[in-house]
Amino acid sequence: MPVRALRLLWVAVMLAAVGVAPGCAKKSGVVPTGILEADKYLYDRGNELVAKKKWFQAREYFRQLVDNYPQSNYRPDAKLGLGDSFLGEDSAESLVLAENEYREFLTFYPTHARADYAQFKLGMCHYAQMQAADRDQTETREAIVELTNFVQRYPNSTIMGEGRQKLRDARDRLSESDFKVGYFYFRSKWYPGAIDRFKGVLKDDPEYTGRDAVYFYLGESLVKMGRRAEAVPYYDRLIKEFEKSQYLLKAQQSMAAAIAGQAPAPPVKK
Repeated sequence: MPVRALRLLWVAVMLAAVGVAPGCAKKSGVVPTGILEADKYLYDRGNELVAKKKWFQAREYFRQLVDNYPQSNYRPDAKLGLGDSFLGEDSAESLVLAENEYREFLTFYPTHARADYAQFKLGMCHYAQMQAADRDQTETREAIVELTNFVQRYPNSTIMGEGRQKLRDARDRLSESDFKVGYFYFRSKWYPGAIDRFKGVLKDDPEYTGRDAVYFYLGESLVKMGRRAEAVPYYDRLIKEFEKSQYLLKAQQSMAAAIAGQAPAPPVKK
């Protein structure tokens, strides 16, 4: 079964488990008697509880608004509030449910003023599940897809700065993962595999913030293969692009040695 289908199935199971599926019984007595703008009361109360990180209680108010006031102007924001409460809870189950809320928002309100927020938070659902660079990177790739969609679709968003930074973080994580594979090949002295992996990182993510390490070990791998002329430009790029790097001095030394190794031997004095 495709990953997306499995995720949707999991969402359905979780919705049933937490009792928030459409048509479930509504909790009574949430809105005090005499409140004239019940929908506004529900929305405000939900936000107050989100601010206090009382996720479950906040959802009771947002759910009441979403289910009972379909014409309310607060309904789209309450839908986002549901997503925020699940995202804030930050458990494996709640993150899946948060993703569902944000996707539904974008489906029902694609032109809403807060569609950019929903798309950004959709990316953050995957961002929150990213694993270390030496582990599976499925969620990292999903985060990159959704955050890239955010950056491309909402260039004027007020949260663009944060969105770009989170996208950079996710790309760095994936590139770090690929670099670690290349470094493993380097340590194992399989230099052709290391070279291919390092070049792949630079091609796929030329702005990788850890590319100084890629430059250095790519140069070292090429030298090990006897390809000194090809190594020099990578040492040179490290030196020019990074004023501070743990590889800077080593790159300068390796570059000098590589250049010296290319030079013709001096004539023998008779």
